[in-house]
Amino acid sequence: MTDRFASSMEMHRPHAPTRRVRLKADGRIVEILPDGSERAFADAAAWLAAAKLESGLADDATYARSIRARAKLTQAEFAASIGVPIETVRNWEQGKRSPRGPARALLKVIDKAPQVAFAVLSNAKAPH
Repeated sequence: MTDRFASSMEMHRPHAPTRRVRLKADGRIVEILPDGSERAFADAAAWLAAAKLESGLADDATYARSIRARAKLTQAEFAASIGVPIETVRNWEQGKRSPRGPARALLKVIDKAPQVAFAVLSNAKAPH
């Protein structure tokens, strides 16, 4: 087998089957079996932590939390100052959601120039 053919075979090697999981309302993680039934997911906490790291959610949560902490604002104060619901800030900080698009850009501005960002945001809310 030539090296070129071997590397081509590597690219087309079948991957291990993907597990389907679901987060239940009570916080449990269950595996969805091929027949549609569910079973308790073994070591769900470790899987969830790995999935968060792989997707970047854990890093985003730390980033969002650190920006708010440096601003010395509560979650409610921070949410009000950037014009988002408090649930949004909670979801970012708990790693349930990641800030995207304009929100991510705003967090970067707050990270680099907090006084300017908050001054602009407070002026934007003032009636003209």
